[in-house]
Amino acid sequence: MIEGIRHSKAEKRIFKHNDPKDLDRQLSELGREVPKIIAFESVYSMDGDIAPIAAICDVADKHHALTYLDEVHAVGMYGPRGGGLAEREGLMHGISIIEGTLAKAFGVVGGYITGSAALCDFIRSFGSGFIFTTSLPPHVAAGALTAVRHLKTSNVERELQRDRVAKVRTRLDKLGIPYMPNPSHIVPVMVGDAAKCKWISDMLLDDYGVYVQPINYPTVPRKTERLRITPSPLHTDADIDHLINALSELWSRCALARAVA
Repeated sequence: MIEGIRHSKAEKRIFKHNDPKDLDRQLSELGREVPKIIAFESVYSMDGDIAPIAAICDVADKHHALTYLDEVHAVGMYGPRGGGLAEREGLMHGISIIEGTLAKAFGVVGGYITGSAALCDFIRSFGSGFIFTTSLPPHVAAGALTAVRHLKTSNVERELQRDRVAKVRTRLDKLGIPYMPNPSHIVPVMVGDAAKCKWISDMLLDDYGVYVQPINYPTVPRKTERLRITPSPLHTDADIDHLINALSELWSRCALARAVA
């Protein structure tokens, strides 16, 4: 998204995170005749917070702006048919363009946008990044289609993931390991030290066979370094126990603070 904005060479403004009032204020400074597009995410992958989609759509309607919603961390996992947060909230009609991925929940590679036929045709015709991109291999497209069709009718995986996420949080609470609370499936375990964050990640993989990605500056501000845990529907109780016990041992070895119950 950021690279697209940069390459467009259009004027850009950055509104305060998840703040429709600031968005409204900034758009009010522009004339109604000025073309505008509001780009934002539904689930933010670093903190796991969720955008106020309805309020942002209301601001967009007020100022005749297009909306571009990144649902990369939500498609497949939210909504009755896995369409994402906009589907879950009944707001698909208010979004001009939705960006998704065929990786993550759908399990293959690639990405897509959705929108009106005219808008998609415009992007297909004028988007240089698309024009010079190789098409997906047929077996990847077939795998993606199968995954999308399955998750449009099955809620089993979504329900299992919510259960797994809740179990991870409960275990972390019992051990006093701090994490950032949020309404999504993302569990950011807060380390607050870049070197220790990387070391814990390395030790988890080398000594315990567990891969958890360390998130350090500049992806997040300094002193908010974290391990980003995203439990899947297929993680068993034993998998979660193994992760939490390993994390607890390494937490003690790093002399990191624990929350007091």
